[in-house]
Amino acid sequence: MSESTKRQETGRAPLTYRALLARPGMRPWLLVTLAAKLPVAMAPLALVFLVREAPGGYTLGAMLGGAYVVGEVVGAPVLGARLSGARLRRELAAGLLVGALAFAGLAFCGTAPRPLSLALAFLAGAAPAAHAGGLRALLVAAVPEEDVARALSVETTLTQGIWAVAPAAVAFLALDAAPSAPLVLAACCAASAAIGVRALPQAGRTGPETADDGTGRLPSRTRALAAGWPVYLTSAAAMALLATAELVLPALLEYRGLPVGWSGPLLAAFSVASVVGGLVYGARRWPGGARAQSLVLLVVMAVFVALTAVLPGLVGIAVALLSAGAFKSGVMVTRNLSLRERVPAGMLAAGYSLMYAVQGVGYSLTASVAAVVLAHAEPAVAVLTGAALTLLLTAVSALAERRTRPV
Repeated sequence: MSESTKRQETGRAPLTYRALLARPGMRPWLLVTLAAKLPVAMAPLALVFLVREAPGGYTLGAMLGGAYVVGEVVGAPVLGARLSGARLRRELAAGLLVGALAFAGLAFCGTAPRPLSLALAFLAGAAPAAHAGGLRALLVAAVPEEDVARALSVETTLTQGIWAVAPAAVAFLALDAAPSAPLVLAACCAASAAIGVRALPQAGRTGPETADDGTGRLPSRTRALAAGWPVYLTSAAAMALLATAELVLPALLEYRGLPVGWSGPLLAAFSVASVVGGLVYGARRWPGGARAQSLVLLVVMAVFVALTAVLPGLVGIAVALLSAGAFKSGVMVTRNLSLRERVPAGMLAAGYSLMYAVQGVGYSLTASVAAVVLAHAEPAVAVLTGAALTLLLTAVSALAERRTRPV
């Protein structure tokens, strides 16, 4: 019997957002999540501002940002696999604390040799990389089944809000205080999260780490995690769209003869639209299962991103981009719900961490593809290529879902 079969709804209507936030443990969880996620949102740009005034600063900043992202991609699945049972909070706290020390090292060792700086950036990304999966697993286990979708919408809304304000916070601190100030704040936030996560209530285990595969035997942890690969592929597809929207937009505006400065406000509006979309998605139940919703929402989002390449003028680009943003949070929530249907409940933290790593890979690969296309074609072609790549990954994921559907 699959996990989705075991999880029975009570029939009670989902709590309102206000009632959900009033549940014991929800507000502390929000504060810990805010403190844990803010350093992640700040880090890449903060590393650029840290060294930009040094000789070759922008090149070094890009290298540090790359080392940080590689650390996240490596650390999320490796450390996420350790998150289970009673040691989940302890492992999360340890990773966040090491990350805080790495951020502090970067802030106070701005003139350190390049290998040391790169090592610290890698450690800052790797050590706390499992926090996203672990905190999400704690959230899912702490609310009744009928409130999970709305709780995940709250998490997604919080995430999008953090990503919307983080760049402005980094620029303000780096320019008006000190180049190291954003990393000092990141270190303080990560340390606070490390303390706070130990104070969160320990959610009880919601299921075994592995599920019966129909033969009376329990599959290995690796096999159980691999069962979610169609959902991981969907996550890569979603990040391909995000990379396309973020990285190609300035070039698209310049090619159209529009002010490149509009890229910042447009991307901020994209995040705000995602916040609104997340609240709307979680406010009611929608027809179809989470997996079907995820695929439909991803296709719709890909269409709107593609429209930024063909609609005329700044208004056309803005309408298409905001429309894509409105569906982004729905994609994020439904893929988290879909993973719960394929991975045993006791391994959700590891599954979410692996999905987090796949997202980083999807973003990085699409960024590389976009760079190659931009070197040989106009920006509109790069946008359409990113959308086409997303649709291809979505189609493969849908076919795999049909062939490997859990029973």
